[in-house]
Amino acid sequence: MRVLVVNPGSSSLKASLVVDGERVEDDDVAAERGGEELAAVLDRWSPVDAAGVRFVHGGPDLTAPVLVDDEALRTLEGTVELAPLHNPTSLAVARTLRDAGLRVVACFDTAFHATLPAAAATYALPRAWNRAWRLRRYGFHGLSYEYVAARAAEQLGRPLAELRLVLCHLGGGASACAVVGGRSVDTTMGFTPMEGLAMQVRSGSVDPGLLLWLLQTGRVGLDELADALEHRSGLRGLSGTSGDIREVLAGLDEGDEDCRLAFDVYVHRLAAAVGAMAASAGGLDALVFTGGVGAHVARVRDVLAERLAHLGPVPVLVIATGEDLAIAAHVERLL
Repeated sequence: MRVLVVNPGSSSLKASLVVDGERVEDDDVAAERGGEELAAVLDRWSPVDAAGVRFVHGGPDLTAPVLVDDEALRTLEGTVELAPLHNPTSLAVARTLRDAGLRVVACFDTAFHATLPAAAATYALPRAWNRAWRLRRYGFHGLSYEYVAARAAEQLGRPLAELRLVLCHLGGGASACAVVGGRSVDTTMGFTPMEGLAMQVRSGSVDPGLLLWLLQTGRVGLDELADALEHRSGLRGLSGTSGDIREVLAGLDEGDEDCRLAFDVYVHRLAAAVGAMAASAGGLDALVFTGGVGAHVARVRDVLAERLAHLGPVPVLVIATGEDLAIAAHVERLL
């Protein structure tokens, strides 16, 4: 089967052509010209049998890939408020591809974490809030984790059902996940992708009391706070660079103390998260890295390995990201 996979970001679309489970073409499409450029990609890669579109958030109801029909579109519209930077683009892409006559399957990053036990998924908030607004920890990077867990089992030569894995997806966004028997049992991201690790430009977890203090004392306004947490924090906020890990490491090597602190905070949070995920998994059979930083910046892995030496000898695997291959597999299974 020839499957067009579209992975929308907030400002770009990554398109891939997957043929019988193998990626054969890649392209980047400007989000603001998505319809026009997607049509050109479709024409160039024709014939295409079906399409798969990544949605960051499936909300509480969409916990498995779905064929995009009129009813699914209405349900998908309800997820926009949960992921306003990404889901509107995914929704527009799904409509465009459907209008072009393709069968379209929507795949969700949150779906992999639908298996989180209640203790890991539940916020300690008033139960009336949790029930009325269906508040929970959703988790993200699920399509990446699904693919990487399966590849890790292959590399280890063991059945996935027997393994306790800690997976680290480190890129612009960053998270860690505990996987037992192929199922997510804990993860660092929560209701939004802002919870958890320090990231390239996102803050990760911050004491909510501190945020309330900033608002209540008038030091920052709501819009400024939201922008800072989402776009001006993390490695960028601490180092004064763009937040690209390569710039941070270059600054560190030149003696920049802000870059040193930024890197130390990044690795400290990551080491603590890996330890927490190993505890949730009940042990650790392998530590797996993926994502642009996880797969390509050995220095991060090396420093983390030093800080986790107390866990004993554990296989460390590096696996290239494969969300597009996971999505294509879902399309083939569903259709």
